[in-house]
Amino acid sequence: MEYSALSIVDIQAGLAAKIFSAYELAEAAFAAIEARDPQVHAFLELTPELAFAAANRVDVALAAGESCGILAGVPMAFKDNMNQMGTHTTCASRMLESYVSPFTATCVAKALEAGALPLGKLNMDEFAFGSSTETSAFGRTFNPWDLERVPGGSSGGSAAAVAAGMATVTLGSDTGGSIRQPAAFCGVVGFKPTYGVVSRYGVVAFGSSLDQVGPFGKTVADVAATLDAIAGRDPRDCTSQESATIFSANLEQGVKGLRIGVVPAFMDAEGVDPEIISATKGALANLEQLGAQIVEVELPNAAAAMAAYYVIGPCEAFSNLSRFDSVRYGYREGGARDLGEQYEQSRAHGFGPEAVRRIMLGSYLLSSGVYETYYYPAQQVRTLITSDYVRAFEQVDAIITPVSPRTAFKFGEIADPTSMYLSDMFTISINIAGNGGLSLPVGPGEKTGLPVGVQIIGPQFKDQNILRVASALESCYSIARLAPLGTGPVGTSSARPPEQTQPHEGGAL
Repeated sequence: MEYSALSIVDIQAGLAAKIFSAYELAEAAFAAIEARDPQVHAFLELTPELAFAAANRVDVALAAGESCGILAGVPMAFKDNMNQMGTHTTCASRMLESYVSPFTATCVAKALEAGALPLGKLNMDEFAFGSSTETSAFGRTFNPWDLERVPGGSSGGSAAAVAAGMATVTLGSDTGGSIRQPAAFCGVVGFKPTYGVVSRYGVVAFGSSLDQVGPFGKTVADVAATLDAIAGRDPRDCTSQESATIFSANLEQGVKGLRIGVVPAFMDAEGVDPEIISATKGALANLEQLGAQIVEVELPNAAAAMAAYYVIGPCEAFSNLSRFDSVRYGYREGGARDLGEQYEQSRAHGFGPEAVRRIMLGSYLLSSGVYETYYYPAQQVRTLITSDYVRAFEQVDAIITPVSPRTAFKFGEIADPTSMYLSDMFTISINIAGNGGLSLPVGPGEKTGLPVGVQIIGPQFKDQNILRVASALESCYSIARLAPLGTGPVGTSSARPPEQTQPHEGGAL
């Protein structure tokens, strides 16, 4: 049996029928990691002791006839900005290279309570600053579909681990597209729920008003079940909301009678590869055949989302990263003559270039005389974009857009930061507005043969709409659950450059 291709439904059925045990699932997951991660480098830390202990608990409970959680026996891993007690939480930065979590993030704790088997922590762009996982201080992650190409970012490790069959589901965080874009690049399902659906407590913050935790999986049902496990009100996160929604319910309702929006300006946007537009139009045609009505809607202020994001995001990043002062924790430069020099040198050498760039930008934008010129207008634009979505969803139940203007690009192909930022041109606006969005794989691109995803956006706190549409659309495609590790139609690179670091062995610290 190919354990790597199993979905959550498959795992639940296999455990119930005693075809395999949770312990065997953990063994298979670590065997897959040993075989595949030397090429992919998705993991920064492995936690086998924690995973096997969790597997034993599941097997004992099943043997006793006890009911188990939604994620019982499911091999799962977490983006390395999510605290888990006794593991390193590095945010892929030298600044936190030696930091060991003294507590567990709510989203991680809920997944573990639901029976998940914690495999380890996953690579990312440093502090989630990036769209390619190239800014990680511990080496880049490689796209399992073509090892010469990026997996997307910042949750590149989370997407690649699922695509390579090393984890059934993973968690990532999304501030401007960091779940949906890597999901599209790696050919998996990635879901950023409405802001507030999942607690952010214990997740190292990038932009506190923009960040949201969400799942990656092989299927829509996988991400829905994972969201059932991790969603809900958390008193330690005042932005989190009560949730009575069962996200995995009603996935089979279909889309007959639903109104699906399309934004003409997005379909004609400059710089978007034709294969992306073709795949998006194909998805709309499939939904129409399934009984949905396609309706044109306008988002007149969406073009300003990128500008607003790169004011609000760096300002919040500057504020959040100010806590890393090298005194209480974090990288500390030796030989400083005084406290001021220690701060300066530790932060200069502990943070990578992209983190420094965003800290400096945020510092400038929040400075006297500049704050009023940029930050206030950015928040006004935010209000306009949010209102645009409210009006659009008075006309439709969901909106379909591209996820990214291109498929996965080669390492080093985009060196200019501004061009890299444009990778999120279709995803940023819903972080600004707070709506939920899902990336669904819809087959290989006509030109590149690489994975292409479409984005499904829903009204705030109506994430079931998104999952319902995604489940119906998923039935129109036959998507491979496992990537070929670089042996696909484009590129046959077989080895990772020697720059990569080996993952920590954790779980017993």
